[in-house]
Amino acid sequence: MVAETKLYDALSIKPESTQDEIKKAYRKAALKHHPDKNPDNPKASEKFKEVSQAYEILSDPEKRKVYDQYGLEFLLRGGAEAPPQGAAGGASGMPFESMNFGGMGGGMPGGGRSFHFSTSGGSGGFNFSNPESIFSEFFKQGGAGMGDDDDIFSAFSGGGRSSNFGSGTRSSRKDSYGGPSRRRERTPEVTTVERPLSVTLEELFKGTHKKMKIKRKTFDQRTGKRNVEDKILDMEIKPGYKAGTKIKFKGVGDQEEGGTQDLHFIVTEKPHSLFTREEDNLKAVIELELKEALTGWQRTISTIDGKQVPVRGGGPTAPGFRETFPHLGMPKSKKPSERGDMIVEVKVKFPSSLTVAQKSHLKGIL
Repeated sequence: MVAETKLYDALSIKPESTQDEIKKAYRKAALKHHPDKNPDNPKASEKFKEVSQAYEILSDPEKRKVYDQYGLEFLLRGGAEAPPQGAAGGASGMPFESMNFGGMGGGMPGGGRSFHFSTSGGSGGFNFSNPESIFSEFFKQGGAGMGDDDDIFSAFSGGGRSSNFGSGTRSSRKDSYGGPSRRRERTPEVTTVERPLSVTLEELFKGTHKKMKIKRKTFDQRTGKRNVEDKILDMEIKPGYKAGTKIKFKGVGDQEEGGTQDLHFIVTEKPHSLFTREEDNLKAVIELELKEALTGWQRTISTIDGKQVPVRGGGPTAPGFRETFPHLGMPKSKKPSERGDMIVEVKVKFPSSLTVAQKSHLKGIL
């Protein structure tokens, strides 16, 4: 029997729920009522606050035990005295209306910060953390391990990962969740968002110019409203860029409390029909029939810049044979006037079976 069920009711769970059930319930409710998803609905913002407060208590086994035994008011007073029978919780229904969210005494769920009782009239009582910080820390720690974080992020920012999820920083401004913190808070760090940029091998050879349209969240400090706007980014792909090269844009992403996100686009190479890249070299693999490998062969290779290069072997040609054609590979990014090599490698296709007569004939001539 628990002293009260108000925090459990806020998450629509039973008092005997497991920690995994508590996490899943908070995850579902917080995503549904998050202010970024409901910018014009004050009731959703209030509900988000309620479920975050409930989760902060119930996700901490020690605080949950005290709450189950004595109720929320006992936690808020710091355990100065046990409440009278039946008097647990606030007098106005849900206990969230008069809470101080700025204090850091409660710590973040799962953060290892211990809760202690006070014997000095309740001055050491528990204070709720900022709901956005609870939410951020929750997803930073895995978000109940549900495995669909990409869907979560796209629901809020239209692509890429928003820094609101997992930045791990607490709010340092006054906002709709309450007053300033009782402790001095550190300035949140501006996060960096990384996104892949797929480029063809031909584009990396010649260099190209790309335009990328992104959506970014802005925050109007005067009105306190969040907006989403489109922004066009111009990107120059220089000749010789390799996979993993970062094209960096400072201060063009979502606006956060510590500033504006940086965006890094990471070059990825699209598969090519003929070549694979080895640093500044390009490798082409040609397949030969066994007869060709033994008696001679000829092929024509089209280089990355369209030149036709004849490749031949008089035979016999061993599997794995390589021929190098200098300066027909990729340009070197730091010295665009210089190029790597083109390498042609031979793969010999052996027959899957031979007749007795064929084997006998081969033995006679080899």
